[in-house]
Amino acid sequence: MSEFYDYMLPTVNFMGAGCVEVVGERCETLGAEKVLLVTDKFLRNMEDGPVDQVIDYLEEAGLEYAIYDGVEPNPKDTNVYDGLEVYEAENCDMIVTVGGGSPHDCGKAIGVAATHDGDLYEDYAGIEQLENETPAMICVNTTAGTASEVTRHAVITDTSQEPHVKFVIVSWRNTPDVSINDPELMVDKPPALTAATGMDALTHALETYVSTGANALTDAAALESMRLIANNLRNAVYNGDDIEARENMANASVLSGFAFNNGGLGYVHAMAHQLGGFYDMPHGIANAILLPYVEKFNLGAKLERFAKIAEIFGVQTDGMSTREAAEAALDAIRQLAEDIGIPTSLSESEYDVQEEDFAEMAKLALEDGNALTNPRKGTAEQVKAIFEDAM
Repeated sequence: MSEFYDYMLPTVNFMGAGCVEVVGERCETLGAEKVLLVTDKFLRNMEDGPVDQVIDYLEEAGLEYAIYDGVEPNPKDTNVYDGLEVYEAENCDMIVTVGGGSPHDCGKAIGVAATHDGDLYEDYAGIEQLENETPAMICVNTTAGTASEVTRHAVITDTSQEPHVKFVIVSWRNTPDVSINDPELMVDKPPALTAATGMDALTHALETYVSTGANALTDAAALESMRLIANNLRNAVYNGDDIEARENMANASVLSGFAFNNGGLGYVHAMAHQLGGFYDMPHGIANAILLPYVEKFNLGAKLERFAKIAEIFGVQTDGMSTREAAEAALDAIRQLAEDIGIPTSLSESEYDVQEEDFAEMAKLALEDGNALTNPRKGTAEQVKAIFEDAM
């Protein structure tokens, strides 16, 4: 008989065109008096964009709000503390985030900082280190990829160290109360962003499916997520106005979040965090580049599961051995990445990745919490070799 497990989700998730209209009433339901709206300057300055729409619904509900729009890609601890200053100065009691993973992660960490003393990295990095209830939180999502709007993870960069180190605060207390995924907020996203976030979602689903923490519920979410991505990501990149492709990608991203929030990830994320910390490489790009190289290392540990992934990506596996089908899955992933314009190696990216950093990055990757559920346990030398292979 298998051991019992838990399955964490936000209290409620709104999906589909137009669902952003519920944000005001949901803030009221959660007892908000004054909301801190957390976002970035690009979205803040977009006329009639997602931030303006959320503000309209907050005002319609008669709610006061303050805005913190200083979130950077790969959000820094300095962003968190700047946002905290606004939260406290404005006497806010709830957080609404608008954007992709960066605003969501920053908003979660602001909630942690508002309710916990001490240093975010030193005291709260890791799994279930939070002791106090955090403020109520609603995440309005504008990209289909990170799934931060439905998970217990907050990924933040510690700037007190050189090079900077990405760390993760993982706690059920971080799980948002409400997620809102309205595909109409995603149609104007540029192809490169759609590609990177879509590959991030694929990485979430695939890593969970082959992780040591996978279970029947995470399998169901991960498999359907990968199916939706295989059938819709190209269309979403090629034609951003394709609302059906956008909605299917939003669904895929949420499902991948349900999966990894409960089943864990692996070395792709553990290593991608180092690329983000050392070079400020966007998380989706880092995941997309590393994915086939890491899974080549993992292949033998989960041959049957990789063979199933090949079928999802439309590979005709009749007559193939299990290993041949598993290897074909990696080829299909590489082809998808190439089709949507993702660099195929670290050296092809626009980031100045340095091989002399790989030894330290490998060490830090193995200390990352995501490494715990990788299906094959590696040494620092083996992880360093994966970085070198991906170069």
